[in-house]
Amino acid sequence: MARIVAGSQITDAEYMRDISLGTTIIAVTFDGGVVLGADSRTSSGTYIANRVQDKITPLLDNVYLCRSGSASDTQAIASYVQYYLAQHQAELGGPVRVETAAKLAMQMAYGNKNMLQAGLIIAGHDSSGGSVWAIPLGGTLLKVPYAIGGSGSAYITGWCDKNWRAGFTREQAREFVRAALRHAMARDSSSGGCVRTVVIDSNGADREFIPNTKLPPTYGELAAPA
Repeated sequence: MARIVAGSQITDAEYMRDISLGTTIIAVTFDGGVVLGADSRTSSGTYIANRVQDKITPLLDNVYLCRSGSASDTQAIASYVQYYLAQHQAELGGPVRVETAAKLAMQMAYGNKNMLQAGLIIAGHDSSGGSVWAIPLGGTLLKVPYAIGGSGSAYITGWCDKNWRAGFTREQAREFVRAALRHAMARDSSSGGCVRTVVIDSNGADREFIPNTKLPPTYGELAAPA
């Protein structure tokens, strides 16, 4: 039987849907490192399950993962990758390359592509510098200068293509990420909440939290002139 909630008809089937990150995630390289960013909304059907979800997961001190798709699927992948990377790092006795982490996540996503709904972006910094690796649905692995993912990415593909530049400085890359997320959150109903960013360079990882009240409005949200 359908349930009536606040005047709207929401079926039991909607309550039983998997929690989806239905999200906007992004990562970009700059001269000396990488910047990752994500919104914080998770949903189950039409229900917003969490407004402050952290979708940027540390795999190692120098490698982070942005998650989109099914929350449970991406959390499971992240947990397995963290476990195996910790073992590998102990065997090496030193830092693990970003490419190694990306290939391990790719193997898990591709090997279970018929059972998982997971779009991932892995980014970090090692002896070769900063790098970004995209793993879209299906498990393909792509090394790219920047990557976007999640439901909100469809709204900012053109904006990112127009505004991305090779050789970003640290602050330019961070502002590129902030602005892209701001535009996606204004247009995608499955993206919202606050913004989180992580900058990774030779000095380590620097996290930033931006509450929704501190995000400047985009053009479409501005009040119309009188």
